[in-house]
Amino acid sequence: MRIAALILLALSGLALTAGGAWLLVLGGSIYYILAGLVLLVTGEMLRRRSGWALSLYASFLLATMIWAVGEVGFDWWALAPRGGLFVVIGVLMLAAWPLQNPERLGPRRPAWRAGGIYLGATLAVSIVLAVYAMRSEPHEIEGEVATADGQQLPPSEAAVPAGDWVAYGRTPGGSHYSPLSAITPENASRLVKAWEYRTGDIRTEGDPEETTYEVTPTRIGDFLYLCTPHHLAIALDPETGEEKWRYDAAVGIDGTRQHQTCRGLAHVPDVSAEEDGSCGSRILLPTADARLIALDAETGTECASFGENGAVDLRANMPHWYPGSYYSTSPPVVAGGLIVIGGAVNDNVSTTEPSGVIRAYDADTGELVWNFDSGNPDETEPLPPGDTYVGNSPNAWSLLSVDPELGMVYAPMGNAPPDQYGGDRTEETERFSASVTALDLETGEVRWVRQLVHHDLWDYDTPSQPQLVDLPREGGVLPALVQATKQGDIYVLDRRTGEPVLPVEEVETPQGAVEGDFTAPSQPVSAMSFAPEPLSEASMWGATPIDQLWCRIRFNRLRYEGRYTPPSIEGSIVYPGNFGTFNWGGVAIDPLRGAVIANPVYLAFTVTLIPREDDQTNYVSEGEPGFNENYGAPYAAKMVPFLSFTQLPCQQPPWGYVAAADLSTGETVWKHRNGTVRDLSPLPLPFEMGVPAIGGPIVTAGGVAFHSGTMDYYVRAFDVTTGRELWKDRLPAGGQATPMTFEGEDGRQYLVVVAGGHGSTGTKAGDWIIAYALPEE
Repeated sequence: MRIAALILLALSGLALTAGGAWLLVLGGSIYYILAGLVLLVTGEMLRRRSGWALSLYASFLLATMIWAVGEVGFDWWALAPRGGLFVVIGVLMLAAWPLQNPERLGPRRPAWRAGGIYLGATLAVSIVLAVYAMRSEPHEIEGEVATADGQQLPPSEAAVPAGDWVAYGRTPGGSHYSPLSAITPENASRLVKAWEYRTGDIRTEGDPEETTYEVTPTRIGDFLYLCTPHHLAIALDPETGEEKWRYDAAVGIDGTRQHQTCRGLAHVPDVSAEEDGSCGSRILLPTADARLIALDAETGTECASFGENGAVDLRANMPHWYPGSYYSTSPPVVAGGLIVIGGAVNDNVSTTEPSGVIRAYDADTGELVWNFDSGNPDETEPLPPGDTYVGNSPNAWSLLSVDPELGMVYAPMGNAPPDQYGGDRTEETERFSASVTALDLETGEVRWVRQLVHHDLWDYDTPSQPQLVDLPREGGVLPALVQATKQGDIYVLDRRTGEPVLPVEEVETPQGAVEGDFTAPSQPVSAMSFAPEPLSEASMWGATPIDQLWCRIRFNRLRYEGRYTPPSIEGSIVYPGNFGTFNWGGVAIDPLRGAVIANPVYLAFTVTLIPREDDQTNYVSEGEPGFNENYGAPYAAKMVPFLSFTQLPCQQPPWGYVAAADLSTGETVWKHRNGTVRDLSPLPLPFEMGVPAIGGPIVTAGGVAFHSGTMDYYVRAFDVTTGRELWKDRLPAGGQATPMTFEGEDGRQYLVVVAGGHGSTGTKAGDWIIAYALPEE
């Protein structure tokens, strides 16, 4: 025991003394160099069997506890790395205490005995402190969401049959709300697996890293429709999971694509049938090779009269196209006899990428009706053959929404590559980048623009579907739009005009971009926000004091002045990182209870700009196409999560929550840690630290919200009123997709979860579609 304690004292003492000196030079905490020196002195005293070794160490341990509580309060996961290793060393020293030969101690026996009692008492205090901290919840917010109080379902929600889920977010407005109420907080714990289906499409060699299952199935009548990462369209029996048909778009394997995914299919009802009577109802499949394919909803056969032989070529009029450079990962919206679709380009490869054009096609024929090109916004008439759209213009890669009554399509706009350098952006790019843009459904003309980040340098593109909700007001309703953002703000806007419903203010932000660029003097901040508290040296984390010290040194060496710290050559911290507080999964909106259900994520990233000397050298990537190289721009960009040498996050947990906010005030009602580190650690540890998630929640009239996107492989049910976890079930792979729910012909309410994994987060790959329901009576 004594030898083990001596080794730990020597190694940790040397590391903390050296690292602590470096930290002190950087202007950081003096604690670590003092701790290292005390550990070295204690080790030498213990080697000599000094009677004062135990007393000195006990005093050090007591001082460490006082310092730690002063820095982070009674937060267990913040306290543990500050004192855990030192408690272990203290236990080893105390265990060696009665093993000492009294005759060898001689006159040192009284000091040794007193030191042992002192150390034992200090260790007991540390245990009491640990137990108290474990029971404390400093990051939790307790509260209750208001009841519905007899509110009527808004017309936009009631227009969809209650038992169906006809679009990605159930309705064309994407609320993620279902009026089904069979599953309640009282019976959710009884949910069981009803059926399971495997698609056969699994991530394979040669696929892009981000080959992911992000699909939310749709249920329309007797069919449950879904797509897979390699663009198989599949129809299942909703109640049994039996396959009815499948269609393979044959997109092949192409590692130059940045994203290999399909978030969903779209449905076109009541269009002109083919001569044989087929295709009167169609399913639309966007593909990774830039096609939009129309299939018969009943059989899965191609609708030959649509486009050319059943498909529209999205490469038409596209500048700078190369394989893998342009495709649509999200389903189109359908309204007013039109199909409206955006697209994604490869992020941060070059300044000569394809256009971010949004196009509307005739739902019957596939003929182009209008095109909105953010690089040339005033010209919406279809381009003639041979002409091209403006290259490198901001795109809408995520999900669109539509309000047929107002005649508007709402687009969440991204950025023109590159994300981290904006010195060469055009006036049009500056206008539409990182915005919500409303377009006229019939013409594609701009109705309004609300920018959510000015001169975005952080990859804070608008990531999720603009979600439409009708807010009750005296004398009627206010048609609103809710927009979740990567930076953590949630905007509530009047969807007729884009004006804020909840207050938005401009706040001064850090200045000082790299040479050739500039920063906006201020950024908008919404009254509803899940933006994290700014980082500080004290919020750095690790499994031990040593890797925590490493993170403190890194924090002091990097540039960080809060949210919107500009990218830099020396390296900057971006927090929240471009993974986003919210991403494409969005939030869920309960229109009757006036609540937003969300799963905010807090992960810091670092970005380092590397001056480019030419457009041939790769500075941050290998091979083609050169992600983050930014060919044509002055800088390449190295973007990585802010991790320690142990590959743990440098910022302390929690990293993920489930939360609710009030739509009328913007205030957070409740907020709880969400998820364990079971599938993020070498051992299946059940620690509920709150982990990152991607994929959105859904909410039901039964008062239950569902979510499956955490990095541990569980689907969970939550009480909408309090946020209390009601039920969870283990998934066979990562569930990073938004669930859905529907009512079967048997009257049962089903919950459908997709478990296929997410490539860039490293969750286990799979191909499972799983349905749950309450047991049959």
